[in-house]
Amino acid sequence: MRPTVDALLRRWHRMLGLSRQSPPSWYRDRLREELQERRTAKTSLRKFSETSDVIFSISRARYDGFPVRTLPPFVASRDALLYTYMLAKYTLRWKFYRTAAILCNAPCDKVREVINPRKDHKLDEVASRYQIDPVEFRRVGRQLRRVWPLLP
Repeated sequence: MRPTVDALLRRWHRMLGLSRQSPPSWYRDRLREELQERRTAKTSLRKFSETSDVIFSISRARYDGFPVRTLPPFVASRDALLYTYMLAKYTLRWKFYRTAAILCNAPCDKVREVINPRKDHKLDEVASRYQIDPVEFRRVGRQLRRVWPLLP
């Protein structure tokens, strides 16, 4: 089952097309942050969501060529829902930013982000990275957040 999961994740990361980060320690730092957030999560849903973030961090680092850890063995009965949630969560965020770019008349094919868009300062960060008018991008992002399904 692991080769199938690995192939799916490689294909998905290729579709997301996220930029490789520098320095390579960025990947270890992100994983450390996600593990800390998982440890401090209070509710079952929050722990589940944070676990998906940990899996995402590990798989992204592996895909980008900076393996920080190995993924735990995939057990369908235990992990199928978690992986489905992770794929949906990050794909929805990726599509959110691409849609916002389209609505701002920016070249959406260049916008490739998965950071949580629930906060305005995150929208500003993305607008700055892609030279999109931040006021317009924030306005569009706020409107989109009202209707866009974003998972916690």
